[in-house]
Amino acid sequence: MPLTSRRLRAALLAAVPVTLVAATLPAPEPLGVGDRLFPHLGNPGYDVLSYDISLTYRGSSTEPLDAVTTIDARTTAPLERINLDFARGAVRSAEVNGLRSDFSDAGEDLVIGVPSRLPAGAPVRITVRHTSDPSGDQARGGWVPTADGLAMANQADAAHRVFPGNDHPSDKAYFTFRVTAPKELTVVAGGLPAGKRDHAGTTTWTYRTAHPMATALAQVSIGRSAVLHRTGPHGLPLRDVVPAAGREELEPWLRKTPAQLAWMEEQVGPYPFETYGLLVADTETGFELETQTLSLFERSLFTGAGYPEWYVDSVMVHELAHQWFGNSVSPRSWSDLWLSEGHATWYEVRYAEEHAQKPMERRIREAYARSDTWRTAGGPPARPDVPTSDHKISLFRPVVYDGSALVLYALREEIGEAAFDCLERAWVRVHRNGSATTAQFTSLASRIAERDLTEFFDGWLYGKKTPPMPGHPDWRSDTPRDPAGVQSPARAPKPE
Repeated sequence: MPLTSRRLRAALLAAVPVTLVAATLPAPEPLGVGDRLFPHLGNPGYDVLSYDISLTYRGSSTEPLDAVTTIDARTTAPLERINLDFARGAVRSAEVNGLRSDFSDAGEDLVIGVPSRLPAGAPVRITVRHTSDPSGDQARGGWVPTADGLAMANQADAAHRVFPGNDHPSDKAYFTFRVTAPKELTVVAGGLPAGKRDHAGTTTWTYRTAHPMATALAQVSIGRSAVLHRTGPHGLPLRDVVPAAGREELEPWLRKTPAQLAWMEEQVGPYPFETYGLLVADTETGFELETQTLSLFERSLFTGAGYPEWYVDSVMVHELAHQWFGNSVSPRSWSDLWLSEGHATWYEVRYAEEHAQKPMERRIREAYARSDTWRTAGGPPARPDVPTSDHKISLFRPVVYDGSALVLYALREEIGEAAFDCLERAWVRVHRNGSATTAQFTSLASRIAERDLTEFFDGWLYGKKTPPMPGHPDWRSDTPRDPAGVQSPARAPKPE
């Protein structure tokens, strides 16, 4: 009798030894979204929609905070693992869609297995129970200890030293912060208050953003603070967070914000967020930082000797301008940083010219004289050199500040003031709440100027040597010499 197909398969299996090998995934590894400057930053395969971050602070600026980070995302590719950026803290558990999941470390990534393969386009909720450690090397960013608590300084790649996430400006999301602290302390975070609940000896404060935010721009302040309220243009709610004992000393500076906001709106259009204010921290960082809706400032900027009023005003406007350039319109990659810092410097310089008689042309000409040196030291504005691994904020070099404002000055000279002003307004309107690239900026500029500006931008943004300045053939850039020092985010050059 001939063998049936079933009997044939059985006979073959009996005659030939078979080794069954279970399908296994490759070892976990750190991933990235392809950023040239930070190759392992960000993660492919999903788009974060929102973060809900709960933190419990017990009163010590060196003791780890208990934390729960919940991420709602949507997959953009099939996933069998989820990589999150997370570098400082102990992970206690991880869940994916409510199911406990295995996890491991790979470099500065937390790699979480998924119970079953996720298809592209699927909603996913990731919950990580962890600690958030404020101790360690503060120069690398993340938590910043203050005299009475903590604040955040997450730029450029340090948010994942505070909470797990997709730590790259190309993936912006909405944030909710729920922070529990001793009752005698005050907590303020980016966004608007969304509730406050007292417990025995502690208070839980909740804040929510009304607009998407890059992880690098998150801010939480915990301390013995006073929160001062005032009103900005069009009824915009303003709130400043200052050391409680220093509120009167700081008030002359804080009351300047409404007029500065009105001036910026005259330049580029409506303020893009739900609130604004200054977080004045009793700490020494060496920089100020444009954290979204609540810019971080050192107290010494306002109270220390040696800073004239016009200079402090210009630094305030620099961080305020970032709310449009860098926060509402974020760089798609860190090589696009010139769009943020160049514009913030541009409006800082213009404000000093209009309000303190500090001529823009003088500062721009000085920048032109140093531009070749800056390009040799750190690369051209839109292709900066890779920052050193032990000092990531070395990315914030003079070429991305005054060296990039120089590009904007050249552009205005090239296309005319009317077209330039139209470009500025269109840029923040078209890309509001998003991330944008250098190529999108140059394309928009060409459309508004009604001519191809490719050759102009190639030289000014990518050239090793600074091109001739339109309208100023007599300007010269010095022969490269020893580079100027690193300029941290973000402070204008100290006044002479």
